Amino acid sequence: MKTFSEGQCDAVVVGGGHAGAEAALALARTGQETVLITLNLDSIGYMPCNPSVGGTAKGHLVREIDALGGEMGLCADKCALQIRMLNTGKGAAVQSLRAQVDKEKYRREMKKTLENAPHLRILQAEVAEILVEDGKVCGVKTSYGGVISCRAVVLATGVYLRARTVTGELIKESGPNGFAPATLLTESLLRLGFCVRRFKTGTPARVDGRTVDVSALEVQHGEGAYPFSFMDDALPAEQLPCYLTYTNERTHRVILENLERAPLYNGEISSTGPRYCPSIETKVVRFTDKERHQLFLEPEGADTGEVYVQGLSTSLPHDLQKEMYRTVKGLERCEIVRYAYAIEYDCIDPLDVLPTLESKKAEGLYTAGQINGTSGYEEAAAQGLLAGINASLKLRGEPPLVLGRDEAYIGVLIDDLVTKGTDEPYRMMTSRAEFRLHLRQDNADGRLTEIGRRVGLVTDERYQKYLARKKRKAEIAETLGGRADRKKADALVQKHGDPPLSAGVTYADLLRRGVPIAEIAETFSLFENDPPDLLLSCETEVRYEGYLKRSGAQIARMKRAENTPLPTDIDYGTIEGLRLEAREKLNRVRPLSLGQAERISGVNPADIAVLMVYLSLKK
Repeated sequence: MKTFSEGQCDAVVVGGGHAGAEAALALARTGQETVLITLNLDSIGYMPCNPSVGGTAKGHLVREIDALGGEMGLCADKCALQIRMLNTGKGAAVQSLRAQVDKEKYRREMKKTLENAPHLRILQAEVAEILVEDGKVCGVKTSYGGVISCRAVVLATGVYLRARTVTGELIKESGPNGFAPATLLTESLLRLGFCVRRFKTGTPARVDGRTVDVSALEVQHGEGAYPFSFMDDALPAEQLPCYLTYTNERTHRVILENLERAPLYNGEISSTGPRYCPSIETKVVRFTDKERHQLFLEPEGADTGEVYVQGLSTSLPHDLQKEMYRTVKGLERCEIVRYAYAIEYDCIDPLDVLPTLESKKAEGLYTAGQINGTSGYEEAAAQGLLAGINASLKLRGEPPLVLGRDEAYIGVLIDDLVTKGTDEPYRMMTSRAEFRLHLRQDNADGRLTEIGRRVGLVTDERYQKYLARKKRKAEIAETLGGRADRKKADALVQKHGDPPLSAGVTYADLLRRGVPIAEIAETFSLFENDPPDLLLSCETEVRYEGYLKRSGAQIARMKRAENTPLPTDIDYGTIEGLRLEAREKLNRVRPLSLGQAERISGVNPADIAVLMVYLSLKK
């Protein structure tokens, strides 16, 4: 095939999903001439699975993306059908925002944002090859022979690499929802030396809302929430409900009596699926002691009758899907409008990637999203943002940005991937963050907006809003140190089960005694115009002051190890005293610091002691 020039630019982003959109915007908004190449313009910002943004730990990621100057939070607020706070019965560290969003509106809004971004060109094409000269990226070539010259490439290919969908006996070479797969790029990755693996994910059926009986189901409304974006002040005025239902013994019997037709159990699917979001077949087979599994009926949009059945992901044949879905309360007469399927796709081993998300195989080549072995829109968007930021910083000749595990969930996510690797689709969870009390949703701006400003993504408008919020937070903290009216304070503490006060107290003392800041505000007519997330932030920092100080000391110790660099040219195989496993793992990961080396699976404290001795001798 004859090749021809499609032009030149600073950077190319391959893929227009959640990772690609954030990467392209980060590059373009920092002045880099960028080309976003996608297989289909209609798949930009597309949500192939659940119609939601956020969730446990994922809500943290969205707020961090927003604090850095990314787009996902703004778009989710604009398209929200319902926003609720998860884990309200638990501590502030694990409470997470989750929004039902209008999928079609979200896609349109994200596409419009990209189309109107200066310095950004969008091209529908399939990238067939990454072009590299002298170990550095120099461009990409499309399937029709077009060559775009550039100095940086971000691969955000999602689940499209050699994708195939599986529904019972029906197997198609296809991306999600009938979109075409990317069939050529994997060979280019293999030639560059990447370790390519095969992962799997899946999606439930969508049913016709007119055929769902919600009259006997538990209703779930939005509650206890605030917007994702620090730029937005209000939630949507009208919110649509979701409904809760369950599988039952009949549902499970349909599955267990037909496992020979289930691709997950008859050998048709052998790739690795997500442990934390399994298919209904896996849940029924694995958790034999559970009599039922929770399902949520969620609207796909304001202008469609399609209903997403969260929790009932499957790859069973169509006839069994229909039989199984109709065993569920509320779905007895449902009509399926889109059948469920599993999808297999290629991805790389993230141990081939640096903490900056730059590849170890070619300078200037970055990877983000499901190509790195992750699952989820939010994980993808977070990586896309960081990959775009670091590609831009490299093009500008500035030092890269690596967020620490103490700075952001994004830092935990990326460090887990590039240090520990993953043998299954990785999902962010609050339990993965050892400093999660520091990494709350409410303080994401305080942790990251200055960083976003420094790398060039935070606008003047956003920065001024951040400074005003920071000032107001200090004023609230000062107010909380003031004395409370003794009589009113006494009534409050007794209401919460404490004995009468023996002395005067401050508002902060009331917080430490377990009185919510909302009750303090109402009782003493305080903080009437302050947003709930700001008040929550102040409340948490007072109530958990001791814990925060102790974990702050742990963070300081960790930083000392993180600030001890390891030379990039060490041959760990020659260091006497290191165990064989440690030598192999260290040579594979090539850690950039002693702190990163400590987190590698298979490297124990004795190996770290050997490395410390080695470093002291080198000095």
